Amino acid sequence: MTTDTHPGRQLFVTLPVADVDRSRAFFAELGFSFDPRFSGEDAVCMLVGEQVSVMLGTRERVGELSKRPLADPATHALALFSFSVGTREEVDTVAATALAAGGTEADEAEDHGFMYTRAFFDLDGHGWQVMWMAPAEAQQK
Repeated sequence: MTTDTHPGRQLFVTLPVADVDRSRAFFAELGFSFDPRFSGEDAVCMLVGEQVSVMLGTRERVGELSKRPLADPATHALALFSFSVGTREEVDTVAATALAAGGTEADEAEDHGFMYTRAFFDLDGHGWQVMWMAPAEAQQK
């Protein structure tokens, strides 16, 4: 089996939000930055990694892009999003910051030894998991 990493390929995930400015402030509290080249009044581009971005767009704008009706993330799981941080302590810090900024806890912390996670719902109900993995131990699993 070969691993093709698709050099240069970028991933943009688009999420509907009720209020772009409010969502931007929430995720800025969690330490995310934004790319002004892909941001405007009806959407902002949140940088997650070198090749991964999340577009936070108004429900109206996302509705224009989708040919299907939008589900309400407060009542339906649309997708679950996970992002990694550098330490176990940072997992707790990011989760606590999300809760203090208005998010709600989605699950209790999970400790698998080589991996530690916490989950929360953002202001619009999208599910997020913040995780840390011990690189050497994770490779052995």
